[in-house]
Amino acid sequence: MRPTTIDSSTSSDGHWKTLRQLLPYLWQADSRGLKLRVVMALSLLVAAKLTNIYVPLILRNAVDSLSAPDASLIVAPVGLLLAYGGARVGALAFGELRDALFARVAQNAIRQVALKTFRHLHALSLRFHLERQTGGLTRAIDRGVKGIEFLLFFVLFNVLPTLLEVGLVAGLLWWLLDWRFAAVTLLTIVGYVVLTFKITEWRIGLRRAMNDADNVANTRAVDSLLNYETVKYFGNEEHEARRFDKGLLAYEKAAIRSRTSLSLLNVGQSLIISLGITVMMILAAVGVADGSLSLGDFVMVNAYLLQLAMPLNFLGTVYREIKQSLVDLEMLFRLGAEEAEIKDRPGAEELVVQGGTVVFEDVRFNYDQRRKVLKGISFTVPAGKRTAIVGPSGAGKSTISRLLFRFYEPDSGRILIDGQDIGTVTQSSLRAAIGIVPQDTVLFNDTIYYNISYGRPNAPSEDVEEAAKLARIHDFVSQLPDGYDTAVGERGLKLSGGEKQRVAIARALLKRPAIFLFDEATSSLDTATERDIQRSLSDVSRDRTTLVIAHRLSTVIDADEIIVLRDGEIAERGRHAELLSQRGVYAEMWARQQSGEEEDRGLSIRKASEMMAKPESTG
Repeated sequence: MRPTTIDSSTSSDGHWKTLRQLLPYLWQADSRGLKLRVVMALSLLVAAKLTNIYVPLILRNAVDSLSAPDASLIVAPVGLLLAYGGARVGALAFGELRDALFARVAQNAIRQVALKTFRHLHALSLRFHLERQTGGLTRAIDRGVKGIEFLLFFVLFNVLPTLLEVGLVAGLLWWLLDWRFAAVTLLTIVGYVVLTFKITEWRIGLRRAMNDADNVANTRAVDSLLNYETVKYFGNEEHEARRFDKGLLAYEKAAIRSRTSLSLLNVGQSLIISLGITVMMILAAVGVADGSLSLGDFVMVNAYLLQLAMPLNFLGTVYREIKQSLVDLEMLFRLGAEEAEIKDRPGAEELVVQGGTVVFEDVRFNYDQRRKVLKGISFTVPAGKRTAIVGPSGAGKSTISRLLFRFYEPDSGRILIDGQDIGTVTQSSLRAAIGIVPQDTVLFNDTIYYNISYGRPNAPSEDVEEAAKLARIHDFVSQLPDGYDTAVGERGLKLSGGEKQRVAIARALLKRPAIFLFDEATSSLDTATERDIQRSLSDVSRDRTTLVIAHRLSTVIDADEIIVLRDGEIAERGRHAELLSQRGVYAEMWARQQSGEEEDRGLSIRKASEMMAKPESTG
């Protein structure tokens, strides 16, 4: 399995394309309330910036009033100072109100993007998920969603308004003072932006290396923890720690290079801003000295420079994060644009199940062109009948179940249910008609009740308990301290293999499907429990089409037909007695399994005899 690696290379065109993809989530045509919030937030943004620009002008007039020869008229300066304080508070209030109004728009956009991506991932093929590792996918989604919030609040409400403010301040300085003030302001900003762009473009490669190393380390950690029992079985805790540390070490080295380059960027930015401030103050001081500027003008220039320097310095710090957020968001949108291998055809209709006859017509399939899995399989499972598929490992048994669920499309041939090609009906209606008990039962990290009710989420509790009784797990659950509210743990690790399988059986029974598919459904159960559940499965599947994929031949001896697969082809078919009489592949498998069971029973009897013969301890 290869790790999730989504190309994070990007360009200016890619950035604009990504932002254009985000816009529909902000300006939603079907939501007047959200659109009104956007308009009001932008209006408050303009009001905040205009108020902010007016603050130094009020300060200039106040200083000039105080420095006038007749300073006894104190009313005007006091009024200006009150206006100065009110303007500063007003600018802050406008900004906070803007953020409060836009918060719902931003969070709604984040929710819609995340939900759409999540749904799309579920719509992608099984092949996509088998070839990628879940840890890397979830990390890409998490970073992309966070990137949306960062872009909205920093780009829309900080970066763009700051650039607008720079332009307005430069024009105002030219109009009120001299073109040289505007020129120095613009040159300082241009130099700042160019330096930031150049160094940040270099740093993007370093950041990408950090992300790759982070993905590898996180994926290894998730994979190791999900396979906790396997790690313990083989005593490979240190091996897993070394693998994880290798990923962390790669991240550490990339992070150090990234941090060092950030320091270089910050020093360069500070140097440019400081140089611009120094030149501006010298020009203002010369103007005051020769009488062309007032003391109020000097204070105004200083106030404007400090006012611009603060957001510009902040812009420099977050520029890399803006670039990375664009990359992360682009990666998220690329996930959303991933083509689904299995799609409903245009005009696909719902599957209509009348009897549930399943037909495989010359089905051929392979996961890889170098290895054929199914080589022209044809068989029919009549409505209400029970057909078993047996054979050695790798014969293609489980592939049949995946094709029936349409996780993959056959390379050739057809699969029909009641005469309807499953490739022409909707996937949802197809899967709603089939209930499966898989060999490898994976449960959600929730309660037993939730895992059983997953077969029919809206089912009443009485139906859930009835399904549990049929699966022979109700008594066990009732004895637990928390009963059906007992948490099963990650992937059901708190339950034994047999208990998990019985939960899966109950879940399938609760679904009440027209067609049952049992894929090694009792492989993790002891013999006694297996017989009980086999009787239950026979009862609930009576008069329903049932396809059984089995390894233990003793579980399928009552099947209406047994199909023996070997090397992707049907080697034999018939009822149990017929196949034994042919003395072929099936008979050989039967003899081997019976011999193994006899040996197991003999070993158990010998152990019991030894225990009974052992003298009791007198100590």
